[in-house]
Amino acid sequence: MSRRTTELLLLIAAAFPVTLLYALYVVNAGAALSFQTLAVPLGLFAAFAAAHIGVRFFAPGADPALLPIVFALSGIGITFVTRLEPSAAMGQIVFLFVGVALMVGTLALVKNLEVVSRYKYALGAIGIVLLVLPMLIGTEIYGSKLWIKIGSFQFQPGEFAKVFIVLFLAGYLAENRELLSISNRTVLGIKLPRIRLLYPLFIVWGICLLVVAFERDLGSALLFYTVFLIMLYVATGRVSYVLIGLVLLAVGAFGMYHIMSHVQVRVAIWLDPFKDAQNMGFQIVQALYSLADGGLFGVGIGKGLGGDTIPVVASDMIFAAIGEEMGLLGGVAVLLLFMLFAVRGLTTAARAKSDLAAFSAAGLTAAVSFQAFTIVGGVTKLIPLTGVTLPFMSQGGSSLLASFVIVALLLRAGDEATGRSTEIANTSTDLATAGYRVTARGSHVRRPGLDTPESGLLGRVALANRLTRTVLLFTALFAVLIGNITYIQVFKASEYQNMPSNNHTITKARYIKRGSIITSDGLTLAESIQQEDGTYVRSYPNGNLAAHAVGYYSQQYGSSGVEASQDETLTGSKDYSSWQNALNSLAGITQPGNSVQLTIDSRIQVAAEQALAGRKGAIVVLDPRTGAVLAWASAPAYNNTDIQAAIESANASGGADTSMFDRATQALYTPGSTFKAVTLAAALENGVATLQSTYDSPGRLEIGGADVVSVNEVGYGNITLDRAFAVSSNTVFGQVAKQVRADRLVATAAAFGYGQSLGIDFSTVASVMPDPSEMTEWELAWAGAGQPVGQGHTPGPQTTVMQNAVIAAAIANDGIAMNPYVVGQVLASDGTVIKTTRTRSLGQAVSSDTAAKIRQAMLDVVQNGSGSAASIAGVKVAGKTGTAETNSSTPNSTFIGFAPYDTPTLAISLVLEETTENEATAAAVAGQVLRAALAAQSS
Repeated sequence: MSRRTTELLLLIAAAFPVTLLYALYVVNAGAALSFQTLAVPLGLFAAFAAAHIGVRFFAPGADPALLPIVFALSGIGITFVTRLEPSAAMGQIVFLFVGVALMVGTLALVKNLEVVSRYKYALGAIGIVLLVLPMLIGTEIYGSKLWIKIGSFQFQPGEFAKVFIVLFLAGYLAENRELLSISNRTVLGIKLPRIRLLYPLFIVWGICLLVVAFERDLGSALLFYTVFLIMLYVATGRVSYVLIGLVLLAVGAFGMYHIMSHVQVRVAIWLDPFKDAQNMGFQIVQALYSLADGGLFGVGIGKGLGGDTIPVVASDMIFAAIGEEMGLLGGVAVLLLFMLFAVRGLTTAARAKSDLAAFSAAGLTAAVSFQAFTIVGGVTKLIPLTGVTLPFMSQGGSSLLASFVIVALLLRAGDEATGRSTEIANTSTDLATAGYRVTARGSHVRRPGLDTPESGLLGRVALANRLTRTVLLFTALFAVLIGNITYIQVFKASEYQNMPSNNHTITKARYIKRGSIITSDGLTLAESIQQEDGTYVRSYPNGNLAAHAVGYYSQQYGSSGVEASQDETLTGSKDYSSWQNALNSLAGITQPGNSVQLTIDSRIQVAAEQALAGRKGAIVVLDPRTGAVLAWASAPAYNNTDIQAAIESANASGGADTSMFDRATQALYTPGSTFKAVTLAAALENGVATLQSTYDSPGRLEIGGADVVSVNEVGYGNITLDRAFAVSSNTVFGQVAKQVRADRLVATAAAFGYGQSLGIDFSTVASVMPDPSEMTEWELAWAGAGQPVGQGHTPGPQTTVMQNAVIAAAIANDGIAMNPYVVGQVLASDGTVIKTTRTRSLGQAVSSDTAAKIRQAMLDVVQNGSGSAASIAGVKVAGKTGTAETNSSTPNSTFIGFAPYDTPTLAISLVLEETTENEATAAAVAGQVLRAALAAQSS
C-alpha cells in the first residue's frame, strides 16, 4: 500500500470521531442533525481531502500520518471553539480553511528546502524582527505585549517568527555543525566547546530574556530557547551545549524572578493558585475544577461549566474544557495525537536527505510539540502557566496559519527523504572561513578539521541516534502530561470537587434534586423543593428536629452532619448499581439523589429534645444489640432551616452562642460516677475484686498523699463493692482503682472505645484517658471515681455522651461493644433499598460473665441506690448516676443505663450541664426518655 493511500484511509478513519464529536455538540445545542448542521466537519474533511490530493501531486513521498493527525486535532479544536466561543467560530473556521489552503500553497511554492541555505540570514532577520516587533509597537492583552493591531485587524507575529527562526537555525547549523561539534577540552567526561562557539547560545539566551522583560511573554521565550537547545543537540551531539544552556536558563529564570514582578506572580500562582483563587489564581483554579469534574469519561460535550468560568477558555485554556467535557480518555487521546505528531515529525527528520532538511524537520516538530507540552503543562499545573496557544486547536488565526505552514514544510522534508533517487547530502563546513588553517598540496586539500564523528556517513548514523533520543524525550514529556492529568482527574478530583470554594460544585448542586433524609419511622427531616427556574432549595419540613445529626446543606456555607457525610449519595453522583443507571451515568445524565433513612426514631428523638428544653446538655439513645442511634439530641439546638442566621448569630456572639456545637459527639465531659462502671468492669475482669468484696467507706480518705472525697463527705462504713457502686462511694472506688492499677484501668477504658473516634458513618472526638505511666496514685484513685485531676499532662477520664452510651450498650449486650451508626439504609428514588448498613463490633470489651455482674450492680443502683429517679413502673431499668465537678460551682448531672433489664433494647447516656437542686437530675430525665422510647418500640 502506498503512502498516500495510507494517508487517505487514515483521513477517513479520523473523520468518524471528528464528525461524531461535532454531532454531539449539535445535539446538545438543541439542533437536529442534518448536512447543514454538520457542514463544518464535513467541509473540513473535504478540505483535508483536497489537501491530500495536493500532497499526492506536490509531495507524494511525504509522511502519511501527519495530515490525518492534524485533521483530527483541527476537528476537535473547531468543535470546542464553536462550542466555547460561538461568536468567534466563523472567524476560526475561515482561518482553518485558509490554513489548509496555505499548507498546500507552501508545498507548491517550496519545492526544495535547500533554498533555505541561500536565504538563511534573511530568514533569520525576518524572524528576529517579527519576534521583537511587539516590543516597539505591540498592544498589551491579558498582561502580555504580543499583538500587533492594524485597525480592526490584529495578529501575533511571534507565531510566524518561530517558523523563520527555525529555518534560519537549520541553515546555520547545517553549515556549521561539524565546526560546532569540535571540542578540544574535556571536563568530568564532558567535551566542552570553545568559548567563541558559544556565542550563538548567548545571543539566543539574551533575545529570550528581552522577550520576557519587554513583551512579558514567558511562553514564547521558553519555546524559542528550548527549540534552539534541541536543534543544537541534534546538530552537534554535544551534551555540553545542553548543560550550559540549562545553566543559562536557570540563571535567567532566577534573575527574571527577582527583577520582574509578572514572573513572580506566575510562579506564585503555580505554587499555590488557591491562595488567591478569586484573583490572580482564578484562571488556573477554574481549570483544575473543570478537569476534576471531567473524571474518566467527561461530563458530555456542551455540559461543562468551564466555558462560562475560565477566562480565555477558547484560546489558552482550551485543554481544560476538553478534559472536562471529554474526560481523561479524551484528554489523553489529544495528548497521544501530539505525541504521534512528534514521533512522525522526528521520523521525517531521520529520513531527510540532507542535514538542512533534517534540522528543519526536527526544529519545526519541536516547535509544535513543545508548545503543546508547555500550554498543557501550564493548564494542568505541572509547570507555570505561560499563555501560549495549543497548536491546531486554540482559537487564534496567527497560531493556526503558522502551524499549517509548519506541516507543509514537514511534508516537504518527508518528500525529500532518503530513498527518492537522491543521495545523502552532507553540507560541510568551510574551515578556512571558520578560521582554521587549510593546507593545499597539489590537487589535494588537507582538512584536518573535517575528521570528526560528525563527518560523512558516520555523522548521519550519529544524527539518527540523536533523533531517536529526541523521540524518547518527547514521548517522556507527553507521558508525564498523561500521568499528571490522570492524577488530577482521578486521584485529586474528589479533593477539588469537595473544596468549599468550588463554584462548579455549588452551581451543579443547584440543579440536582438531593435525596431526602427520613427517620426510621418515616418522618421526613430534609428534602429538596424545585423552584420555578429549575433549581432546588433544601427544606427541613419538621423544623430543626435532630438538627445536629441531620446537619445542614447550603450552597454558600457548605454542609454538616448527615448532609455532609452522605453528600455523594444524596447528590445523585454517578451510579453503576444497575445497567440503566450505568448507561445514564456514562451519558452524563443527571441522576436524582438517593434518600437516606436514619436509624433515629422521631418519637424517641422528640422525647429527648423535649427533655432537654431550656437546658444545656446532650442525650444519646442506642440499640445495644446493633449500635443503631435511636436518638441524638444536643441542647441548645440551632435552626437548620435558616443556616445563614444561625451562623451569623454564632459568629457575632463571640463564643456565647454555642447552639451549633454538637455536645453529643464533640464535647468532652467529666463522666463523674458513671465511669465507675468501667472501674468495676476492670476490677471484675482482672479478678481484683468481686461484687461481695468489702471496703471501708469513709467520707474522706488519703490515697497517694492527698485526699479522695465522696459527695458531701458521706461515709457508709464497711460495705460491699456492690453497695459502694449503688451509693457511688468515691473513696471505695479510689481504693479499687489502686488495686486495678493504671495500665489495666486504661486498657479497660480503651476496650469500651476510649482513645478512638466512634461512629461508622459519623465521627466523634476521642474520649481521653491519660498515659498510665504518667498517672500518680492520687490521680489514679480519682480517675477510678470518674474525676480527672491530673497535672502536667492531659487528665482523664474525659468522655463524650456518645462514648458513655456505647459503654452502657456494651454492658447490656453481654460485654460486646458495638460501633454506633446513624444511617440505616440508602434508598433509590423509587424506594428500592440500595444499601443497608452492616453493623460492626468494637470488640469484646469484657466477658459476658463480667457484663452480667455489672448489669446486676446497675439494676441495684436504680432499685436501691442513687438512680431511683430513673425507675419506670412495670419495667426493670438498670443504670449508673454521676455528679461531675466542673470549673463552675454547679456540677453536671450524668447518667448511663439500659432497659428492659432482661432483654435490653435501649441504652441511654446523658449529660445535663450545671444542674441545680431544683432541676430534674439526669436520672429523672433518663426515666422520661426511656418511658417514651419503650412506648414507641411497643407501638
